[in-house]
Amino acid sequence: MKQLLDIFWTFFKLGLFTFGGGYAMVPQMKDLIVEKKKWLEEDDLIEIIAISESTPGPIAINMATFIGYKQRKVLGSLFATLGVILPSLIIIFVISLFFDKFIENEYVSMAFVGIKACVAFLILKAGINMLKKIKRKVFPICMFIAVLSLIIIFELFAIHFSAIFYILIGGLIGIFINCFVKCKEEII
Repeated sequence: MKQLLDIFWTFFKLGLFTFGGGYAMVPQMKDLIVEKKKWLEEDDLIEIIAISESTPGPIAINMATFIGYKQRKVLGSLFATLGVILPSLIIIFVISLFFDKFIENEYVSMAFVGIKACVAFLILKAGINMLKKIKRKVFPICMFIAVLSLIIIFELFAIHFSAIFYILIGGLIGIFINCFVKCKEEII
Protein backbone atom coordinates (compact mmCIF):
# COMPACT_ATOMS: atom_id res chain seq x y z
CA MET A 1 0.00 0.00 0.00
CA LYS A 2 2.91 2.33 0.72
CA GLN A 3 4.18 2.02 -2.86
CA LEU A 4 0.68 2.68 -4.24
CA LEU A 5 0.43 5.86 -2.15
CA ASP A 6 3.90 6.86 -3.38
CA ILE A 7 2.74 6.35 -6.98
CA PHE A 8 -0.41 8.38 -6.30
CA TRP A 9 1.45 11.23 -4.58
CA THR A 10 4.15 11.35 -7.28
CA PHE A 11 1.61 11.72 -10.06
CA PHE A 12 -0.54 14.08 -7.97
CA LYS A 13 2.45 16.43 -7.69
CA LEU A 14 3.12 16.11 -11.43
CA GLY A 15 -0.52 16.91 -12.19
CA LEU A 16 -0.58 19.81 -9.74
CA PHE A 17 2.61 21.58 -10.77
CA THR A 18 2.69 20.97 -14.51
CA PHE A 19 0.91 23.38 -16.85
CA GLY A 20 0.39 22.77 -20.54
CA GLY A 21 -0.42 19.09 -20.79
CA GLY A 22 1.62 15.97 -21.32
CA TYR A 23 4.55 17.28 -23.32
CA ALA A 24 5.17 20.02 -20.79
CA MET A 25 5.15 17.27 -18.16
CA VAL A 26 7.91 15.22 -19.83
CA PRO A 27 10.94 17.09 -18.36
CA GLN A 28 9.50 16.92 -14.84
CA MET A 29 8.52 13.29 -15.36
CA LYS A 30 12.02 12.46 -16.54
CA ASP A 31 13.50 14.15 -13.49
CA LEU A 32 11.12 12.52 -11.02
CA ILE A 33 10.40 9.09 -12.53
CA VAL A 34 13.74 8.32 -14.18
CA GLU A 35 16.35 10.16 -12.14
CA LYS A 36 14.92 10.43 -8.61
CA LYS A 37 12.57 7.46 -8.25
CA LYS A 38 14.44 5.25 -10.77
CA TRP A 39 11.16 3.59 -11.73
CA LEU A 40 12.16 3.59 -15.41
CA GLU A 41 15.17 3.94 -17.65
CA GLU A 42 15.19 6.94 -20.00
CA ASP A 43 14.70 4.68 -23.04
CA ASP A 44 11.61 3.18 -21.37
CA LEU A 45 10.20 6.67 -20.82
CA ILE A 46 10.73 7.53 -24.49
CA GLU A 47 8.88 4.35 -25.50
CA ILE A 48 6.04 5.16 -23.10
CA ILE A 49 5.81 8.67 -24.59
CA ALA A 50 5.55 7.18 -28.09
CA ILE A 51 2.87 4.69 -27.00
CA SER A 52 0.97 7.35 -25.03
CA GLU A 53 1.07 9.69 -27.99
CA SER A 54 -0.42 7.14 -30.32
CA THR A 55 -3.17 5.80 -28.05
CA PRO A 56 -6.48 7.63 -27.58
CA GLY A 57 -6.75 10.09 -24.73
CA PRO A 58 -4.59 12.76 -23.13
CA ILE A 59 -0.90 11.91 -23.22
CA ALA A 60 -0.37 12.81 -19.53
CA ILE A 61 -3.03 10.35 -18.42
CA ASN A 62 -1.77 7.67 -20.79
CA MET A 63 1.80 8.09 -19.52
CA ALA A 64 0.68 7.92 -15.88
CA THR A 65 -1.38 4.81 -16.59
CA PHE A 66 1.50 3.02 -18.36
CA ILE A 67 4.08 3.95 -15.72
CA GLY A 68 1.74 2.98 -12.88
CA TYR A 69 1.12 -0.34 -14.60
CA LYS A 70 4.85 -0.99 -14.92
CA GLN A 71 5.20 -0.42 -11.18
CA ARG A 72 2.21 -2.23 -9.69
CA LYS A 73 0.08 -3.56 -12.54
CA VAL A 74 -3.64 -2.60 -12.50
CA LEU A 75 -3.66 -1.00 -9.03
CA GLY A 76 -0.55 1.00 -9.90
CA SER A 77 -2.14 2.28 -13.09
CA LEU A 78 -5.30 3.21 -11.18
CA PHE A 79 -3.42 5.13 -8.48
CA ALA A 80 -1.16 6.89 -11.02
CA THR A 81 -4.10 7.86 -13.21
CA LEU A 82 -6.12 9.18 -10.28
CA GLY A 83 -3.07 11.04 -9.03
CA VAL A 84 -2.50 12.87 -12.30
CA ILE A 85 -6.22 13.62 -12.85
CA LEU A 86 -7.28 14.84 -9.41
CA PRO A 87 -5.33 18.14 -9.30
CA SER A 88 -6.86 19.32 -12.57
CA LEU A 89 -10.30 18.15 -11.54
CA ILE A 90 -10.11 20.02 -8.22
CA ILE A 91 -8.68 23.19 -9.79
CA ILE A 92 -11.25 23.22 -12.60
CA PHE A 93 -14.07 22.66 -10.11
CA VAL A 94 -12.90 25.57 -7.92
CA ILE A 95 -12.41 27.85 -10.94
CA SER A 96 -15.85 26.95 -12.29
CA LEU A 97 -17.40 28.32 -9.12
CA PHE A 98 -16.26 31.83 -10.04
CA PHE A 99 -15.09 31.46 -13.65
CA ASP A 100 -16.33 34.81 -15.00
CA LYS A 101 -14.52 36.81 -12.33
CA PHE A 102 -11.44 34.63 -12.63
CA ILE A 103 -10.99 35.01 -16.39
CA GLU A 104 -11.54 38.78 -16.29
CA ASN A 105 -8.83 39.28 -13.65
CA GLU A 106 -5.93 41.26 -15.13
CA TYR A 107 -3.32 39.30 -13.15
CA VAL A 108 -4.71 35.95 -14.25
CA SER A 109 -4.60 37.13 -17.85
CA MET A 110 -0.97 38.24 -17.48
CA ALA A 111 -0.08 34.99 -15.72
CA PHE A 112 -1.44 32.96 -18.64
CA VAL A 113 0.80 34.87 -21.07
CA GLY A 114 3.83 33.87 -19.02
CA ILE A 115 2.60 30.32 -18.57
CA LYS A 116 2.11 29.91 -22.34
CA ALA A 117 5.72 30.98 -22.97
CA CYS A 118 7.02 28.51 -20.36
CA VAL A 119 4.87 25.70 -21.74
CA ALA A 120 6.23 26.33 -25.25
CA PHE A 121 9.76 26.11 -23.85
CA LEU A 122 9.01 22.89 -21.93
CA ILE A 123 7.51 21.25 -25.02
CA LEU A 124 10.52 22.31 -27.10
CA LYS A 125 12.87 20.97 -24.42
CA ALA A 126 11.05 17.62 -24.36
CA GLY A 127 11.29 17.43 -28.15
CA ILE A 128 15.02 18.21 -28.13
CA ASN A 129 15.64 15.59 -25.44
CA MET A 130 13.73 12.98 -27.46
CA LEU A 131 15.65 14.00 -30.59
CA LYS A 132 18.94 13.45 -28.76
CA LYS A 133 17.85 9.90 -27.90
CA ILE A 134 16.93 8.91 -31.47
CA LYS A 135 19.31 6.27 -32.73
CA ARG A 136 21.69 7.83 -35.21
CA LYS A 137 20.68 5.66 -38.13
CA VAL A 138 19.60 6.65 -41.61
CA PHE A 139 15.90 5.74 -41.28
CA PRO A 140 15.08 7.69 -38.06
CA ILE A 141 16.98 10.74 -39.31
CA CYS A 142 15.22 10.63 -42.72
CA MET A 143 11.83 10.21 -41.00
CA PHE A 144 12.54 13.16 -38.72
CA ILE A 145 13.57 15.40 -41.61
CA ALA A 146 10.56 14.32 -43.71
CA VAL A 147 8.03 14.89 -40.93
CA LEU A 148 9.58 18.21 -39.89
CA SER A 149 9.53 19.37 -43.53
CA LEU A 150 5.89 18.34 -43.96
CA ILE A 151 4.85 20.08 -40.73
CA ILE A 152 6.55 23.31 -41.82
CA ILE A 153 5.07 23.15 -45.34
CA PHE A 154 1.57 22.36 -44.06
CA GLU A 155 1.74 25.17 -41.49
CA LEU A 156 3.00 27.69 -44.06
CA PHE A 157 0.18 26.85 -46.47
CA ALA A 158 -2.44 26.45 -43.70
CA ILE A 159 -3.12 22.83 -44.65
CA HIS A 160 -4.77 20.90 -41.83
CA PHE A 161 -3.14 17.51 -41.35
CA SER A 162 -3.88 15.65 -38.14
CA ALA A 163 -1.03 14.42 -35.95
CA ILE A 164 -2.76 11.04 -35.99
CA PHE A 165 -1.96 10.68 -39.69
CA TYR A 166 1.72 11.50 -39.07
CA ILE A 167 1.81 8.74 -36.46
CA LEU A 168 -0.05 6.19 -38.62
CA ILE A 169 1.99 6.92 -41.73
CA GLY A 170 5.22 6.83 -39.73
CA GLY A 171 4.23 3.49 -38.23
CA LEU A 172 3.35 2.02 -41.61
CA ILE A 173 6.62 3.24 -43.14
CA GLY A 174 8.50 1.80 -40.14
CA ILE A 175 6.83 -1.58 -40.61
CA PHE A 176 7.54 -1.50 -44.35
CA ILE A 177 11.21 -0.56 -43.88
CA ASN A 178 11.65 -3.17 -41.14
CA CYS A 179 10.13 -5.89 -43.35
CA PHE A 180 12.20 -4.73 -46.33
CA VAL A 181 15.44 -4.84 -44.31
CA LYS A 182 14.61 -8.31 -42.91
CA CYS A 183 13.73 -9.61 -46.40
CA LYS A 184 16.95 -8.14 -47.78
CA GLU A 185 18.98 -9.79 -44.99
CA GLU A 186 17.35 -13.17 -45.70
CA ILE A 187 18.25 -12.88 -49.38
CA ILE A 188 21.86 -11.97 -48.62
